Amino acid sequence: MQFKHPELLYALFLLVIPIIVHLFQLRKFQKEMFTNVAFLKEVTLQTRKSSQLKKWLTLLTRLLLLAAIIIAFAQPYTSKKNSFIAKTETVIYLDNSFSMQAKGNRGELLNRAIQDLISQVNEDENVSLITNNQTFKNTTIKAIKNELLKLEYSSQQLNYDAVLLKAKKIFSNTADSHKNLIFISDFQQNENLFNPKADSLIKINAVALKPVNANNVSIDSIYISNKTATQIEFTVRLKNSGITIENLPVSLFNDSNLIAKTSVEINEDTTTTFTLDVDEIINGQVVIDDTNLQFDNTLFFNINKSSKINVMSVNNAEDDFLKKIYTIDNFNYTSTELKQLNYNVIESQNLIILNELKSIPNSLTIALKSFTNNGGELVIIPAINTSIETYNNLLSNYRLAINTNNNLEKSITTINYSHPIYQNVFDKKINNFQYPKVNSFYNLTSNTSSLLQFEDGKPFLIQSLNVAVFASALNSENSNFKNSPLIVPTLFNIGKQSLKTPNIYYTIGEDNTFDIAVKLLQNDVLSMVDDAINIIPQQRYYNNKIAITTNELPEKASIYTIQNNDQVIENVSYNYKRSESNLVYQDLNSIPHIEVNNSITELFNKLKSDAKVNELWKWFIIFALLFLIIEMLILKYFK
Repeated sequence: MQFKHPELLYALFLLVIPIIVHLFQLRKFQKEMFTNVAFLKEVTLQTRKSSQLKKWLTLLTRLLLLAAIIIAFAQPYTSKKNSFIAKTETVIYLDNSFSMQAKGNRGELLNRAIQDLISQVNEDENVSLITNNQTFKNTTIKAIKNELLKLEYSSQQLNYDAVLLKAKKIFSNTADSHKNLIFISDFQQNENLFNPKADSLIKINAVALKPVNANNVSIDSIYISNKTATQIEFTVRLKNSGITIENLPVSLFNDSNLIAKTSVEINEDTTTTFTLDVDEIINGQVVIDDTNLQFDNTLFFNINKSSKINVMSVNNAEDDFLKKIYTIDNFNYTSTELKQLNYNVIESQNLIILNELKSIPNSLTIALKSFTNNGGELVIIPAINTSIETYNNLLSNYRLAINTNNNLEKSITTINYSHPIYQNVFDKKINNFQYPKVNSFYNLTSNTSSLLQFEDGKPFLIQSLNVAVFASALNSENSNFKNSPLIVPTLFNIGKQSLKTPNIYYTIGEDNTFDIAVKLLQNDVLSMVDDAINIIPQQRYYNNKIAITTNELPEKASIYTIQNNDQVIENVSYNYKRSESNLVYQDLNSIPHIEVNNSITELFNKLKSDAKVNELWKWFIIFALLFLIIEMLILKYFK
């Protein structure tokens, strides 16, 4: 038993006063003289004994009466925790990620969780609630009821450490309050496992919601698998995390028009293909019909009218190999000799190649510095005997330098497969191809990693900022690199990198960067529009392009139109991550310092039971009245 006002119990010491008065009462019986003394002595003895008993009973009832009143004012109660002294703080994390679309016994997991929270949490109880994209701090369920009922699924899921960090910021710093942190999630098994560290100040409860089945089919990806002069072949990859499906319809839409349909049998994963005309502009959707998770049943993609990349080579050597790489399908390739170079066309280029110039004039150095500062890409192929000083005058702007020429034969043996230039080029690492050779080379100085290296580890090709430098001349007398399989992907991807035209789709939540080949007026801004959604993305202006970067925005998967005011430029597609499509869940029973519950109702009933206060002061008032009645009966009827 505990007391709300324990200091009032000191009043119990006052009970000693009636005891002292009773023990030292000086009242005496008055004696009367009678003739029959023996009879009177017997009467006197009996009267004294009965009077003493009555006084003791009266004293006892009065002591109990006063004690009951004092205890009643101290407000006694029983509880599993000291609820009157310490307040309770509650922070709830409600997972609204896409995996919570799965259906439980009573509908979608998220919708059922919201209904249970509204019904189980006291409307006026102070709580804080965290979702993956919102935070409601120090509020009540009644105040945020409408927001909860309108809560939408989020493509971004907070990792559990971030939730714990947010909750600690919401909790007060006092140690004398009961802090309850409640995780409501399906606890899908992924790289971010739920395993919070034990905290003596915070009690962690977990409500693990599970669907009735873990069957789900998702559209994993789409990519261009083949391209001819007239047609493009798209391959769609599907994944299944449940039972085998013998006939799954797969539909292809262009805008809202159905243009192709097929069906597949799928066990774990499978692919299917669609073929479209090469010159057709596509705002595509691949759609399947799956009753479980809905977010991964559609994948958006688009094919725009291709923007050709402007490439110019300034030559002092033959450039036939460049003409074969930078073909008319993807590039606008022009070549010129240094003495015939028109400096006015430099700004309109995306990539400039210095092909074995003997020296770089100071005027060209100034023009190229301005060109690269405005987003242009530069490739430098040195001559066999070149003016190192003039080259370094340019390269010093990019933290690069070339040193003395070495007349030694060396093989190029190492490829940096992780570099963006070579991503998606090789299916596997190549260890037994015929290594290209050079007869002479320059030592390159740079703080960046090499794309290609010689057999002794020295760099053959390096890239710093937006400048790539070869260590040797590529003419046939000095090197057979032009005949190597490496020449095409290396120079082709450097060219594609100079104008990053949008991919067929992007993933929401990842760092995405692409270029729009457009020139804007000074105050113009590009926006991404889809119906009522209008987003101004992060953008950087260059002479002949705009570099757009997105991450958390947009939030909705769709095809967005890039616009300059009302002028439509091109389209770009965004899709949700597919990481939540696999319905595999974490077992929480192995985590010792958390309490796991199967339902929200079960958890809150337990919390209410723990916090329930049984107030006893009413009983002590009843006892006081009872003792008062007993005293009155003793005084009236006890003879």
